[in-house]
Amino acid sequence: MTTFGFRWYGPEDAVTLEHIRQIPPVTELVTSLYHIPAGALWPEEDIAARAARAAAAGLHFSVAEGLPVHESIKLGGPERERYIGQFVENLERLARHGVHTVCYNFMPLFGWIRTGLEQPLPDGSATLAFHQAALERMNPERDVWTLPGWNFSTRQGEIRTLLGQYRALGEAGLWNNLRYFLQAVAPEAERLGIRLAIHPDDPPLPVFGLPRVVSTLEDLLRLTGAVDLPSNGVTLCTGSLGSSRANDVVKIADRLCAEGKIPFVHGRNVRWEGEEDFCESGHLTASGSLNMAAILAALHRRGFDGVIRADHGRMVWGERGRPGYGLYDRAMGVCYLAGLWEALCYSC
Repeated sequence: MTTFGFRWYGPEDAVTLEHIRQIPPVTELVTSLYHIPAGALWPEEDIAARAARAAAAGLHFSVAEGLPVHESIKLGGPERERYIGQFVENLERLARHGVHTVCYNFMPLFGWIRTGLEQPLPDGSATLAFHQAALERMNPERDVWTLPGWNFSTRQGEIRTLLGQYRALGEAGLWNNLRYFLQAVAPEAERLGIRLAIHPDDPPLPVFGLPRVVSTLEDLLRLTGAVDLPSNGVTLCTGSLGSSRANDVVKIADRLCAEGKIPFVHGRNVRWEGEEDFCESGHLTASGSLNMAAILAALHRRGFDGVIRADHGRMVWGERGRPGYGLYDRAMGVCYLAGLWEALCYSC
């Protein structure tokens, strides 16, 4: 059965579980242990506490987003076996507490990149944006370098070293390391009843000379074919994939869902502003460049039965807080997506 989720950043989040439980379609809590460094073991008592807190609010902690993949795994470093082992152990611990979907990414260094976090829109709201000209003015080789949404104040030297390593690794090397990771981890996830859902590159465009291997339908088919198990799946992030004009997100949804490879959906819309520029719009089809109704129709036609959550929202009505993760627009967004889904169900 298709269910709807909402992302929560934990007890420090300005959005509370009491807020979330009042959003009509939401039953699933999408969260993570964000205070645990990449590669470290997640304390089982922390996972249990997160699951219990969700249950007390009438929600189910069913999706872990995200479980970080250590850079040593992505780079194929000497410690990757240890970090792969700890990734599997974290899957074991999550499975024991009812988590059935794990969203992760294999992007070098940055899980997402935007050049602006508060671009004003004509309606008075503010949103995340990406502009190539602004990106080109950012120089990761400088002694002091900033990127919106990231704090590298204590890691400047490490970042420069890793940038060089990834550029030397290239796309072929990164793909080989992703395949190695999947061959080790997907069978264990299958045993545990967990579906892995890789997040596409965000954006699926060249940035800082870093390799990109999860950007297109061809990339995703190669990935799911590398280990052909139900546990090896994809997060259909409509906004990430859709920020490239070359991607037909309806076609991607149709093909991957037909093969049973989509356990988790991030529903959001983007508005193209140039060949590679975009901003994140409201969720409605009329707000952006993506046909959200057609995307959900493709999923429905192919029997999607996973979790859908509204992804990044605008900051509306004067709300402040974590850019893209305010309460109001995401609440409107998930209700819109659920309404589309209900209409599809009753039209059959």
